[in-house]
Amino acid sequence: MTQQAPALDESFAAPVSAAVLDRTVAALRANNFTVHVVDTVDEARKLVVDDILPRDAAIFTASSETLRLSGILGDVDESGDFRSVRADAGDLGDDMWARIRLGAVPDVVVGSVHAVTEQGHLVVGSATGSQFAPYAAGAEKAVWVVGAQKIVPDLETGLRRLRTYSLPKEWRRLNDLAGQTSFLSRVLIIEQEWLPDRGVVVLVREPIGF
Repeated sequence: MTQQAPALDESFAAPVSAAVLDRTVAALRANNFTVHVVDTVDEARKLVVDDILPRDAAIFTASSETLRLSGILGDVDESGDFRSVRADAGDLGDDMWARIRLGAVPDVVVGSVHAVTEQGHLVVGSATGSQFAPYAAGAEKAVWVVGAQKIVPDLETGLRRLRTYSLPKEWRRLNDLAGQTSFLSRVLIIEQEWLPDRGVVVLVREPIGF
């Protein structure tokens, strides 16, 4: 794992046009995702917390700057209004495997992705892959909050965005926060949902997360 920050491609930071967003929404819906489009992060937070997430289900918050910055992370894990998997687990200390397995089969997982293609596919990268189990199949419902800057033309561009924007941003965030770094070891691509109403994508017209 290199100690030099990976090169950062800032061209992936800008939200897409309304026409591209509309085209992506149509593709996601054709792939059996439920899609909501909101203008602001505050609207996304209100929608997710008030209308989408159930109060009576075990909810796992996947590691996500989008969740943290939006306030959804705190709403779920700290408010006491939800059955938070993380809050109920308490302090897991240095037990790496317990942390990785913690959210494998929740009722609901909420998080984000690193890219959404105009063909309606979701791309997620990870160092440990801990969020992949609930994202792919473990959770009965998956909710992804996604800034419009994450929409890309195709899968190839989505993978490039992951490697040249999301990873470098996370590398810098961890380095500034704790003197640690990040790396990419796993990639999950979700092309469609086979269960009706399982996969929910909340697209935010303004940028959030990376």
